Amino acid sequence: MQGGRPHAEAAALAQAGGKACGATLYTTLEPCSHRSPRGPSCTELIIAAAPSVVVIAEEDPDPRTAGEGERRIIDAGIAVRRVNCPAAHASLRGYLMRSAEDRPHVTLKLAVSLDGQIALTNGESRWITGPIARAHVHAHRAKSDAILVGGATWRTDQPRLDTRLPGLEARSPDRYILTRGVAPEGVRAISSPEAISDMGDIQYLYVEGGAQTAAAFLAADLVDTLHLYRAPIVIGGGRPAVGELGLTKLEQAHDRWKIAERRMLGSDAFESYERAARKEKPCSPE
Repeated sequence: MQGGRPHAEAAALAQAGGKACGATLYTTLEPCSHRSPRGPSCTELIIAAAPSVVVIAEEDPDPRTAGEGERRIIDAGIAVRRVNCPAAHASLRGYLMRSAEDRPHVTLKLAVSLDGQIALTNGESRWITGPIARAHVHAHRAKSDAILVGGATWRTDQPRLDTRLPGLEARSPDRYILTRGVAPEGVRAISSPEAISDMGDIQYLYVEGGAQTAAAFLAADLVDTLHLYRAPIVIGGGRPAVGELGLTKLEQAHDRWKIAERRMLGSDAFESYERAARKEKPCSPE
């Protein structure tokens, strides 16, 4: 739901009513411990509902809650259990990324031919993939807070960058372009991939291209998830999906991505890759 309210705990407790007393409550994120103009403290609601156990998958990094929600629940005589749940972590990765690194979680989407092209030599690119794959893209747009393309893509294609699935039109993301120029009306601009830290409360950013924008985000190591849609066509001599990355050795390209999902969408193949754990940079000698 838009705005993030009511929180899941508040909604679940309202539905459960008196049945919550003595029950087990499962939460992906530690219940919030502070009151907000947008809603009550979930910790207070839980204490009033008196479940016997609260199971928490992730500690809330928000300093207003971090550990405090859990402590207050325990002090009220309610048992708390922590579990390691990758699915819960994945469902919160935008929030956790914004909290830990002060930037949104970035998904880069590429729709390519079998030979890795995104358009003919003359720039024609509609459509590389079929309607089922395109609907899948629109579903991911609806889950994103913002969508971004490069300035050249904006000027050439004039993309709408909205969500056109029935019932989800209102969930269209905020529109951004990567440019050092002035943003068109109704669109915001950032001058570099690193500027995503200045996107305010944006937690999920969906980057759709083109080739130079994809390369810029990849070279800056700011892509967390890679969505690859591959159509069963061969273009030959077209426009590649990704521009120059500045690699000097092939080994630099290895061990960066791990497959997370693979499926068919009509005649098109979809693959989702997650960024492998980034290696710590060695400390500089004193």
